[in-house]
Amino acid sequence: MSSDHYFSASPASADERRTISVELNGRARKIQTAAGIFSPSGLDKGTEVLLKYVPTPRGRILDIGCGWGPITITAAEQSPESRVYGVDVNERSIELARLNAQNLGLDNVVVGRPESVDPELEFDTIWSNPPIRIGKDALHELLLQWLPRLAPGGEAWMVVQKNLGSDSLQKWLVAQLPGDWNVTREATAKAFRVLKVSRPAR
Repeated sequence: MSSDHYFSASPASADERRTISVELNGRARKIQTAAGIFSPSGLDKGTEVLLKYVPTPRGRILDIGCGWGPITITAAEQSPESRVYGVDVNERSIELARLNAQNLGLDNVVVGRPESVDPELEFDTIWSNPPIRIGKDALHELLLQWLPRLAPGGEAWMVVQKNLGSDSLQKWLVAQLPGDWNVTREATAKAFRVLKVSRPAR
């Protein structure tokens, strides 16, 4: 495996920053990116689809695999009273997501490695464009790490490309999660599925 995948902890490529213009939450933004992270040239199609279909987030919010921060930033802007946690294993992504949130004046964002999050925290909302290319076993481990931390009544929204196994992932989630949880397909667009995992309220 290359040492410079976006899911590498320390990308081998030079950390050469560049400013790009992207539209987030209906507004044009100047964002810092660099090589060695996910989608450094702009907003990827999967994240675009996810952000189009998710409802306004609430409560304590988690972005799994935050990259340079498009999902984290959108959630933080839509729910300014909430605390938004962005997690990633890529140190360059973490630094850029922090920088981008700071440059946009968002003080309700916490970005770090997964182990930096208090293991007792539960989340009312999870948004994610999960890193499918880490492989099925690693992806399953990742989802079983975070989805059980949905608070009662909480919802997780994920986007997965159809040809990368969205339908089989939905079936796997149904089999793995408690029987009173719901896993539904909420939308299909641009070869992507948007999946929702709902934990029942107590």
